[in-house]
Amino acid sequence: MAQPLLSSGPSESPAALVFSHGAGASEQSPFMEAIAAGLSSRGWLVHRFVFPYMRRSQERGRRCPPDPAPVLLQCFREVVEEVVSDRPVFIGGKSMGGRIASMLLNELSASTAVRAGLCFGYPFHPLGQPARVRTEHLDQLRAPLLILQGERDPMGSTDEVPGYDLKSPLQLQWIPDGDHSFKPRKRSGRTEAMNLDLAVDFAHQFMGDLLA
Repeated sequence: MAQPLLSSGPSESPAALVFSHGAGASEQSPFMEAIAAGLSSRGWLVHRFVFPYMRRSQERGRRCPPDPAPVLLQCFREVVEEVVSDRPVFIGGKSMGGRIASMLLNELSASTAVRAGLCFGYPFHPLGQPARVRTEHLDQLRAPLLILQGERDPMGSTDEVPGYDLKSPLQLQWIPDGDHSFKPRKRSGRTEAMNLDLAVDFAHQFMGDLLA
């Protein structure tokens, strides 16, 4: 089933990013808009899409819980099938969307034009449940994955993530004083816009290096 896409960026881009939303906010959330706009302005074609449960939420005017993982994974596969052409593809997302992308990375990089993945705020564990670590599949990665993580992320902070012993080809870049959406505290001297722009710069550099 074809998925409606919200696309931005130049059609002549050297690669496309399939970019998925998190559990609680849609493809048009301020975070998704800022990252998509930043990458598009740097020359990347960005395709955003909506998971089925979020589409139901939009149609019914009330929040619906996320679909089971198999439904989310299949939806993501279908979007990648739609956008794959003769150009390389990156897959990624915000929080839950990034996690789903990372779970598909080995499969899609072996069978399609997918080169690598990007996670913007990876949910290393559920909120308030640090013992339920979600890193098992990350240890099996065969394709590059960049995780951009706020230093104060309550689902994986600088106090927690270094203890997970994450290995290459996974790369991790910290967003200074950022929370799960990279928002810093005022006393840090940074702004949310600065951190979002930094995340875009890291993602831009990561994708560019892989295509060089």
